[in-house]
Amino acid sequence: MKKVSYIIALFTLCLFLLMLANFEKTSFVQFDKAMSDTLFGNDLITSFHILGETTAIATIALILLFVLWFKQRNYRGMLFVLLTIGMGRVLNQLIKNWIDRPRPELANDVTSFSFPSGHAMIGLLYLFTIAYLLSEALANNKKALIVWATAIILTLLIGLSRIAESHHYATDVIAGWCIGFTWFVICVFWYEQRKRKINNIANNT
Repeated sequence: MKKVSYIIALFTLCLFLLMLANFEKTSFVQFDKAMSDTLFGNDLITSFHILGETTAIATIALILLFVLWFKQRNYRGMLFVLLTIGMGRVLNQLIKNWIDRPRPELANDVTSFSFPSGHAMIGLLYLFTIAYLLSEALANNKKALIVWATAIILTLLIGLSRIAESHHYATDVIAGWCIGFTWFVICVFWYEQRKRKINNIANNT
């Protein structure tokens, strides 16, 4: 992973902390309202929420684990998936229960807390994990660029769908993207360090 990614991860962590400390302040509340007024009821954006549902993510994660195990015998990659998606989910729930922010008033059918958005955070984590593993296997930089562009666009649409449905505030979604990216980079750092260590051992034997 390029060094700029670590700089961005530090920035997203700082932005997450900024949201965490200030989401109840007037300027942030006004921002949430403006975003809700802009996106609420947009059927096209709302349709992308399904890509962030727990069932869809769990199914995709299981398929990804199966491919890494059966096709590639990539056990380190399997652990990488469990760290990004599985532990990312745990981290999201821990933060939600700690912050204890209520959902928007229209989200009467949702009982979990609001900050940060699970769809935004876990959506980013599973899409970026797939993009990273695919780009690692692709020799063609143009194809890798298309994969990453697709992952980023879908991540944005999944997050925005939660605002359009009034299931989350915009600050929830942005915070989810931010902490999701930070966690993703931490996991990539571990993955690449582990890979480098194993390669060094193999070269010295």
